[in-house]
Amino acid sequence: MNVYLMFPNRDFAPRQPLPPNADALIQDLELDILFDAMARGDDYLFSVAKQALLSSLDSPADILYRQEILRDCLKNPDIVRQIYSLPLQAIERKHRHWMGIFTRYPSGVLSGALQMLEMFVELLKVLKQIADEHGAAFESRGFRRFFAMIQRELDEAYFAEVQEHLERLKFRGGALVSAELGMGNEGTNYVLRKTNHTRNWVQRILSRKSPVYSYSIPPRDDHGARALGELRDRGINLVANAAGQSADHIDSFFAALRLELAFYLGCLNLAERLAELGESVAFPAPVPADERVHSFTGLYDASLSLTMKSKVVGNSVNANGKDLVIITGANQGGKSTFLRSIGLAQLMMQCGMFVPAESFRANVCTGLFTHYKREEDSTMTSGKFDEELGRMSEIVDNITPNSIVLFNESFAATNEREGSEIARQIVNALLEKQVKVFFVTHLYELAHGFHAKGMENAIFLRADRKEKGRRTYKLIEAPPLETSYGIDAYNKVFGEQK
Repeated sequence: MNVYLMFPNRDFAPRQPLPPNADALIQDLELDILFDAMARGDDYLFSVAKQALLSSLDSPADILYRQEILRDCLKNPDIVRQIYSLPLQAIERKHRHWMGIFTRYPSGVLSGALQMLEMFVELLKVLKQIADEHGAAFESRGFRRFFAMIQRELDEAYFAEVQEHLERLKFRGGALVSAELGMGNEGTNYVLRKTNHTRNWVQRILSRKSPVYSYSIPPRDDHGARALGELRDRGINLVANAAGQSADHIDSFFAALRLELAFYLGCLNLAERLAELGESVAFPAPVPADERVHSFTGLYDASLSLTMKSKVVGNSVNANGKDLVIITGANQGGKSTFLRSIGLAQLMMQCGMFVPAESFRANVCTGLFTHYKREEDSTMTSGKFDEELGRMSEIVDNITPNSIVLFNESFAATNEREGSEIARQIVNALLEKQVKVFFVTHLYELAHGFHAKGMENAIFLRADRKEKGRRTYKLIEAPPLETSYGIDAYNKVFGEQK
């Protein structure tokens, strides 16, 4: 049985390598805040959320497949949590009872396998009941296929046959084993035989018995009992292995079910937390990577909202057909927050989640990279500017066409002219390679230089500033200004001058 709730045709791989820039993404986009909200203190949910969010899908079809399933989860949260509890119960029961399935003796393997199978059958019956009672409430392709598989594979005939096998394998009337004599009169070709219980007890008593040779072991003959046990183990060896493999198969199914539902359970936790804060979410419309689409309304930084525990300001921008987005304006105006919201929304869209916005439409990217300014580090063996160039070199080594790079105050560790020239050359090289660039900067020479070119594939945003320096935390489409509003910082520290 396959789950297939993360991909339409394969299982989710929980240990696939993360992208080489995963640590930078977690730090710059503050992803741990998002993971914590999805996990709610559950380490397993945290690890699955991290793996899924950083393992982006590059196919709009696969993204929409997960979106359909997530919509079902949001409409039926109690049922999804009930299904998720089944593999957790399986784990708890396995830990509570010692299972002999890991011993090297066939009798121990068989006993442990039977215990596991009996436990699993109970849980499978619950799963079958859920599918029968609630399967019709789910509309996604993934859940419909999943429930149809459960109803098809776990019918009444299946449970009856399993129960019959489990009862037979307990060997309440003893095990019937045949053998042949081999070289040196040693036993060989041990075969477990099916006991004939078709006759009732009256027929068995009154029927003529065929003559047999028999031997009864004395009660205190430990060596004889041990030898007889070894003969029995040889006979049941194949059956024990088959039962162990069956138990492992069902155990693997529950493990896969837990893994794939864990992602959606994390999404449910996040959606509920954002709803408590009064924030809206929307299912994005993904388009192929080679298109240039990026438009949204009410896009906000979910990590900021979760940290502040309140609703935050969102932005609406139409950057369709644009390869370059340059963001300028006064400090503390919402530029970095906006940049982080872009990165978060892209990652959330490309793992099949909703996004923190009223609406969102964008092309998928082949890779998301961040180049943020870093605080001074006393352990660095070179200067801050050299460190920035080193990180940029690592990005260039891994970047591919149709990627996205988010720059935040990059190359400002040197003088403006040198920093602007280096940034200009890097941005031009990235644009030539069909890489989409978002750049937050105070380098006026850099921003003004691109604006003066009148590029059709560029858009310029500026942090809005009202009279007396009041920030709205909104970004407006506007050309860069030469002033950095240093007077605002002066007034904040020393008070407004009259």
